Amino acid sequence: MGYIVLILGVALWAGAHLFKRLAPERRAAMGEAGKGLVAVAVLASIVLMVLGYRWAEYVHLWTPPSFLIHLNNLLMLLAIYLFAASVLKTRITRVIRHPQLTAVKTWALAHLLVKGSLAGVVLFGGLLAWAVVAVILINRAQRDWQRPAPASWISEAIAVVLALVGLWLIGTVHIWLGVWPYG
Repeated sequence: MGYIVLILGVALWAGAHLFKRLAPERRAAMGEAGKGLVAVAVLASIVLMVLGYRWAEYVHLWTPPSFLIHLNNLLMLLAIYLFAASVLKTRITRVIRHPQLTAVKTWALAHLLVKGSLAGVVLFGGLLAWAVVAVILINRAQRDWQRPAPASWISEAIAVVLALVGLWLIGTVHIWLGVWPYG
């Protein structure tokens, strides 16, 4: 049952986020009410993914070597920085067109490195696949890209501080949930 709930959660997440790209006329016809519906679907998908992941029977696929935990943490720092950079429009956003989706791909890959379970592959692999498809669909729909103006050093510093604080907060939550993220 856990895997069904988990797969439904990942599918609902992907469907809610890709709805605008796959059915633009239908989404536009929904107007402002569509935003609320998508938000509810995203929240429901998160609940389903969390419950499905927790309920899924543990199926061992591989045992990751311990050094991958450190690589995971480094990739997580990068993912959080990319997410902050997308909001602050730091210099990296002049190079990476989709920093938030790149952050999700980095986050998912980092977790795939250290989660040797079937539930981990379904969750993180599914979200990685969604992010890849989202980038492809966005790039096809919007071929032209305007690079943002160069960011100030203050934006860069804020993004780095947010990444460090974010990594600490996420690590703290993992510890609170009983998962030691630091090797």
